[in-house]
Amino acid sequence: MLDPVQDHPLFDQVRQRMGRVPNMTKVMANSTPVLEGYLGLMGALKRSSLPGPTSERIALTVGASNDCGYCVAAHTFAGKRVAKLSDAEIEAAKQGTSEDAKEAAAVAFARELTESRGKADPSAALAAGWTEQQVLEIVALVALQTLTNYVNKVAQTENDWPAP
Repeated sequence: MLDPVQDHPLFDQVRQRMGRVPNMTKVMANSTPVLEGYLGLMGALKRSSLPGPTSERIALTVGASNDCGYCVAAHTFAGKRVAKLSDAEIEAAKQGTSEDAKEAAAVAFARELTESRGKADPSAALAAGWTEQQVLEIVALVALQTLTNYVNKVAQTENDWPAP
């Protein structure tokens, strides 16, 4: 278990982006390069061409696949509040699917990517209408989520999100 850091110069940036400093980022603050890397990739992916609800579905898929309760709780909260996903869509995302065929292809690719450790075929996602750029953005989002999943599992981060 890793101890959370209570103060760090990057916490102002975290507050600006998230409205608060979640326990996960307090844990990451034990290593400034890790926190900087997380914030940098997260910031870059906020400018991706993936719709917000798609990103939340992918985060839920990866978090559930990696059995990260902290991330599933965080993205269930964000999925409902920010992305406006229904309870059914949140549950479907945790299973690596969606009622929408295009979204289902994206989350299935993300789940395959996670479970195969990168040996995933993007053909179905491309055939469903996702672009090559978006396939790469899905790969990057899976990498970001895997980082947060692993940090939380190693640190046994105390969940400060509402229970899913």
